[in-house]
Amino acid sequence: MVKLMERGKVSRRQERGAALVELAIGAGVFFTALFAVLEFSRLMWTHNALADATRRGARYASISSKSAANVKNFVVYGTISPGAGAKPVVYGLTTGNVNVTYSTGDVIDSFGVQNGTVTVQITGYQFNLSVPLLGAAITLPDYRAVATGESAGYVPPNI
Repeated sequence: MVKLMERGKVSRRQERGAALVELAIGAGVFFTALFAVLEFSRLMWTHNALADATRRGARYASISSKSAANVKNFVVYGTISPGAGAKPVVYGLTTGNVNVTYSTGDVIDSFGVQNGTVTVQITGYQFNLSVPLLGAAITLPDYRAVATGESAGYVPPNI
């Protein structure tokens, strides 16, 4: 026979499965927060790496009279002559994302010591989310660094 239950009391039989539902809800919230923190951290690392690569590229371009192709390789790979298996500083970054613009100062057609600037810019970089089921891509803003011409291969006279 089934015993009559007192008002307000719940039997174990009626609670069966409640712990599983609570675990599913709690785990869902926990893993969503965990993936959000991981993706945001990865996004911030990528942002900092792109900003740093842009600054390093502008600095390299200001002290050397190398071609824009070498500057692009320096921004993307960290070296002017990447080998066959070279990996970019940031996954997915290519030389097509990098723009290098030299502007001359007072002396026409001359980029050198205190004459002219170089602008290095990373544009159109796509950050791919790695969260399951989303897989979306975010276009990051343009990164830009400007440097004044320094040595640029200049050798002072009388040395």
